[in-house]
Amino acid sequence: MKKVLLALAVLLSMSAMAEYKGDLYFCANKELEKMPIQQGGRTKPLSVHATETIKHLAGKSSVEGLNATTSYCLLSLKGMGLPVPLIMQAHIEHVDTRKFLELGEGVKDVNYDELVPEFARVRAEWQAQKVDTSYKKDLNKLLSRINLYAELRDGANWLIPELTPENAFTWTPISHFLNESKVVAAREKNSDPFSYILLEAKGTFDRIHDHIYLTEYTYSKLHLPHVAMLLSLIGLAFLTLFKNFKLALSMSVLTVIVQTALLTFRVMISGRAPITNMYETVLFSGYGALIIALIVGHFKKEKTFVYMGLAYNVCTMFMLNFADGMLNASISPLVPVLRDNFWLSTHVTTIILSYGALALSWILGNTVLIKNTFKTLTNEDMKYYTDLIYTTLKYGTVLLAAGIILGGVWADYSWGRFWGWDPKETWSLIVLCIYMAILHGKYTSWISEKRFIPLTTASFLSVMMAWFGVNYILASGLHSYGFSEGGAIFLGSFFLIQVALLAVTTPKLLKKEV
Repeated sequence: MKKVLLALAVLLSMSAMAEYKGDLYFCANKELEKMPIQQGGRTKPLSVHATETIKHLAGKSSVEGLNATTSYCLLSLKGMGLPVPLIMQAHIEHVDTRKFLELGEGVKDVNYDELVPEFARVRAEWQAQKVDTSYKKDLNKLLSRINLYAELRDGANWLIPELTPENAFTWTPISHFLNESKVVAAREKNSDPFSYILLEAKGTFDRIHDHIYLTEYTYSKLHLPHVAMLLSLIGLAFLTLFKNFKLALSMSVLTVIVQTALLTFRVMISGRAPITNMYETVLFSGYGALIIALIVGHFKKEKTFVYMGLAYNVCTMFMLNFADGMLNASISPLVPVLRDNFWLSTHVTTIILSYGALALSWILGNTVLIKNTFKTLTNEDMKYYTDLIYTTLKYGTVLLAAGIILGGVWADYSWGRFWGWDPKETWSLIVLCIYMAILHGKYTSWISEKRFIPLTTASFLSVMMAWFGVNYILASGLHSYGFSEGGAIFLGSFFLIQVALLAVTTPKLLKKEV
C-alpha cells in the first residue's frame, strides 16, 4: 500500500516553496482548508484546526514558509510512510526544562522528532516534581505538545468523516482512510486521487449534515479582530489628534458593528453566549464598554465618553490580536455547569459589562493623571473629569452588584449553595466593597476630587485581580472552567506599571491640598 501511495504522490507532487525542500503532494490544494474535521468535541474546518495545532506546537502559524494547513497535511502524511522532510521545532522557554533536555548554551529550539523518544523520560521528571512549580507546569505543557506532535506525525490527528452502512458517520484517521483500494479506484477517475477521495468525503458529509463548520471557515478568513482594532485606532486618532468628533463617532459605530458580527459568528459556531473563556471575556468587555460609553455619552452630551470607550476597546483589541500565549481564540464545547445558557447569558454578561464600565473610569483616571503631569489642570477641569468618572463608577458598581447576586442564584441552582467564599466570589465581593466605599466617600465629600481620581485609578487593580489574578495566579476553586495558562507576567507587569504611574503622577495632583 505504501509503495502505491508513494508512487502516486510523486506523480502528484507540486513545486515546493523556497523554504521547504520537499514535495507538497496534494497538501497545497486550497479546497482542503474547508475539509470537516472532528477534534475537541466538535466539527470544524481543517484550516482552523490546523492553525490551532501548528500554533500550539510551533508558536506560530507557519513552518518553513508553509501555511498551517499545508504543514499540518504534510506532517500527517509521515504516518503513511511518505518522505516528508518538514522539520518542526519546539520552543523551550523555561531554563530548567532546557537544562533537563541538555540543550546547549543559548539553544531554545529542539526538533520534535528528537523529543518524541524522550517522552517517557520527560514524564518521569514531571512525576518526580511534587510541588506545582512553574517548572512542573512547563514539563506538563511539553508533554502535551510531544503527545500531540506524535499523534499528528502518525496520521492519527486528522480525522476524516466516513459514511457507514448504517448511514452514519465515523471519524477515521487519514492514515487508515486513504487505503490502497480507495486510492487505486480513485486513480481511474481522477489524476489527483488523494484530493478526489478527500473532497468526495466532504461532499458526502455536506449532503447529510449542516454546514455550520463552513461558517467558522468564513469567520476565520475575515480576521474581524484585526479589523475592529484598526477601526478603533483610527477612531481614537480622529478624536485625539485631529479633533474630528463626527469621524471618530463614525469609526466607533463601525467598530461596534464589526465586533457585533464577530460575537455573532462565535455564537452561531458555538451555540452559546460568547463569554466562557478569557479571550471572550476580554472581547466582550471592550465591546460592552464601547456601547456603554456611546449610550451614556449620547444622553449626557459628552464627547469624552467616546474617547473612554475607544481607548479601552483599543486595549482589549491589542490583547486579542497579540497576546496569543495568554488568550486562546479557539472555540471549545462547554463544561456541564456552563450549559445553562440563561444563567450564562445573565450572570457572566453582567459581570463582564461591569468590568468594562469600571475600565472606563480607569482609562479616564490615567488620562487625567498623565495630562496633569504635563499641564496643571484647573479646579474646573478636575470637577469636570471627576463627574465623568463618578458616572461610570455608578454604572459599573450597579452592574457588578447585580452580577454577583445573579451568580449567587446560579451557584445555588448548580452547586446547592448561594455563597461559598470561592476565590472568584471572594474577589468579586472585594471589588464591590472597594467601589461602594469610593462612591460613598465621594457622595459624602469624605473623598476630595483630587484624591478621588488616583484612588479610582488604583482601585481598578482589584478588578484585574478578580478577573485575571484568580485565573492566572490563584488558579483554584469551583470556577476552574474559566482558568487559563500563562498571563502571570502580563498581570505583574500591569500592576508594576500602574503603581509606578500612580507614584509619579499623584504627588503633583495632591500638591495643592497640602
